Amino acid sequence: MALIAIVGGNGKIARHLIGALKDRGHTPLALVRNSDHASELEALGATVGILDIENSTDEDFGKAFDRSDAVVFAAGAGADGNIERKRTVDFEGSVKSIAGARLAGINRFVQISAMSVDRPVPEGLGAVWMAYVEAKRDADAALRASALDWTIIRPGGLTDEDPTGLVTLGDEVPRGQIPRADVAALLAEVIADNRTVGKQWEAVSGHTRIAEAINAMV
Repeated sequence: MALIAIVGGNGKIARHLIGALKDRGHTPLALVRNSDHASELEALGATVGILDIENSTDEDFGKAFDRSDAVVFAAGAGADGNIERKRTVDFEGSVKSIAGARLAGINRFVQISAMSVDRPVPEGLGAVWMAYVEAKRDADAALRASALDWTIIRPGGLTDEDPTGLVTLGDEVPRGQIPRADVAALLAEVIADNRTVGKQWEAVSGHTRIAEAINAMV
């Protein structure tokens, strides 16, 4: 059994991830800014810790990760239209999580990113979306440059549909959508699979079971 710290532990994917990790015998540590969410997350099966991403230091992150075996960066500023928070949460939160993992002696680090952020940006995107793409792109670059045992998952358009357990996985895949529950199942699968270290994959719904899709990529 491993203790898995989830940064952004109250997010929609994170909530699914809590159950997926519990099903595999792990202990999810949901790290959240607001303690009001604690009872609900505990009911899902998580241990809850408090971590304010934007106002915490590297050292605070390291303390929050204490005794954890792996870190999942699942945080995001959401669709509130705040350009600055795309940087302070999606990028700086990732960078502080990377530093905190080092301070806590944790090597395994899995990050949720977004599809296509390394590709040329289409014209006409709004400033908020551009800020989001740049933050995710730069966070991924920082993680790839680290000495951690990293895996980056870049899902397509996220939905709240029921999970299918079937995905298309690859270095680059055609644009598509994927249920958040399937992204969580994919994350839970890769965390304990050392063959996925150093891999960055895009993921959308498909016709291949998650374990089989991973086997085909390693």
